[in-house]
Amino acid sequence: MKALVYDAVETLAYRDVPDPLPGPGESVVQIAAVGICGSDMHAFLGHDVRRPAPLILGHEAAGHVVGSGARVTVNPLVTCGVCRACLTGRDNLCPDRAIISMPPREGAFAEQLVIPDRNLVEVPADISLPRAALAEPLACGWHAVRLGAAALDQPIETARCVVIGGGAIGVGAALSLRAFGATDICVIEPNERRRAGLDQIEGFAAVPPGMVSAADLVIDGVGYAATRSVASTMVRPGGVILHIGLGEDTGGLDIRRMTLQEITFIGTYTYTAQDFRNTAAAIFDGRLGALDWVEHRPLSDGAQAFADIRAGQVAAPKIILHPSPSDTMVG
Repeated sequence: MKALVYDAVETLAYRDVPDPLPGPGESVVQIAAVGICGSDMHAFLGHDVRRPAPLILGHEAAGHVVGSGARVTVNPLVTCGVCRACLTGRDNLCPDRAIISMPPREGAFAEQLVIPDRNLVEVPADISLPRAALAEPLACGWHAVRLGAAALDQPIETARCVVIGGGAIGVGAALSLRAFGATDICVIEPNERRRAGLDQIEGFAAVPPGMVSAADLVIDGVGYAATRSVASTMVRPGGVILHIGLGEDTGGLDIRRMTLQEITFIGTYTYTAQDFRNTAAAIFDGRLGALDWVEHRPLSDGAQAFADIRAGQVAAPKIILHPSPSDTMVG
């Protein structure tokens, strides 16, 4: 099969690789659509030791099950199912968790992918597979908003909510806030070109940095010291910070202010299997909007897509890659 392989820092090659072989309880999925995630970009830049080259990246995928033809979206987080975390509904914290695009599991920037059957969610016939592939990034925001709504000292319907970062994680968080009932939502995005694109999405306002001074709930979808500093300054006393982004490890948090003002900080990692299913259901019934804010490209052009994202030349929050050109728009 063909795959887009991460060979070295800022080096991707579209080439032939061996077809994947399923084990017990696994299926082969013929990939129709796969999104480029910020974590893929971190790996591409050599910033993620968990993703050493050579490796097939990509974990936001949807396609057809080989053999049955079932249309599915893929939960890429593989867990043991028997540990305390898994048995208490916090399977995203499974100590044996593995995500596709990290060894030993290859990712979805390929024509085919092997994944456990329990990680597949069937997609209705009226939902395109590119839309279904957004379940993974949107589930990150859904999980964070669920935790944040429980931690707030007021109904989320009355909270002023701010999301830092207008990529797919930030947009997904903003759309999830709306689905949970929030009405006062803005997304801070410094890239003017991307911000203009965000203005076309219903449900939230897109603003440049410096336009918002206070919020009850802040979601950091970027995760750099600078964005954590903004979140620490912006959140009101007694408010909540939800931290999704994994941009860099340290710096930015104003621990003294968080302590004196009893600010709740919650690190949120991926999603539970139930969060993933709930997000997929929200996509299918339209609660997360039209989801028409993506750019489509063939997988063979994936290296250029990474370069364009790196150069800040992409207005869309998400690029979806398609192994087969015929899947580019519908899947």
